[in-house]
Amino acid sequence: MSVSIDNVFVKQFEADVHLAYQQMGTKLRSTVRSKSGVVGASTTFQKVGRGIASTKSRHGIVPVMNLNHEPVECLLSDYYAGDWVDALDELKTNIDERRVVASAGAYALGRKTDELIVDAMKTATASVGDYSTALNKDLILSAVAVLNTNDVPDDGRRFAVVGVDQWNALLTMEEFTSADYVGCNAPMVNGFESRKWLGITWVLYNGLPVSNTNRDCFIYHASSIGHACGQEVKTDISWHGERAAHFISNSMSQGAVLIDDTGIVRIKCSDVVSA
Repeated sequence: MSVSIDNVFVKQFEADVHLAYQQMGTKLRSTVRSKSGVVGASTTFQKVGRGIASTKSRHGIVPVMNLNHEPVECLLSDYYAGDWVDALDELKTNIDERRVVASAGAYALGRKTDELIVDAMKTATASVGDYSTALNKDLILSAVAVLNTNDVPDDGRRFAVVGVDQWNALLTMEEFTSADYVGCNAPMVNGFESRKWLGITWVLYNGLPVSNTNRDCFIYHASSIGHACGQEVKTDISWHGERAAHFISNSMSQGAVLIDDTGIVRIKCSDVVSA
């Protein structure tokens, strides 16, 4: 087996895994507050309170807002996804086959990233609905009203994640599908199709909490959830002669935490797809 072929395989495989994770591995990472390059087992996100503007006398001292800073700790955990690749030069030089294996590892880690973010969302306390009805405009407007009541910024960084059944329900609403309401160009989130409606970017994600026909969806501001990364997706490839194969180990160190409970609302709706 040629050493040069092996070196090319390793370098190209690492590049493919990293690219696949960035483009298709995770849907939700770019919708939340993310911090990379974390050193240590945890990091801290700062939750900043509201400031109050006041007047001052001529030549007087500018009043201090005395903002409340509340640190929120995010713990990191290590995750792995590995597989064996037989030592066939054809496999090592076949781009399509290499990308199949690379994508599988990247997707597995990407699903874990989204799972961590959703687990953080599940700790939110505000909710609308009672699982008795499918997703509808009344539930959506009720959730938006909660965010507006909490003075959550409507700055283009509001997101909603819904399941397959809820996405189909949205597609039946003229306001969600008509260009008169949402425009002609649908925004993309990490390479996935989404919609912009009510100042919210709507994302289809199939890993939301579901029990029987009870589905939880979420509307939130990006700053309400924190995602921390100590190590981006990294690939280690080692040769095992007794198996005549390479073992490919993909790993990452990440965590997620709820930062601001007032910036996220759970929508409790029925899900006929899971029945």
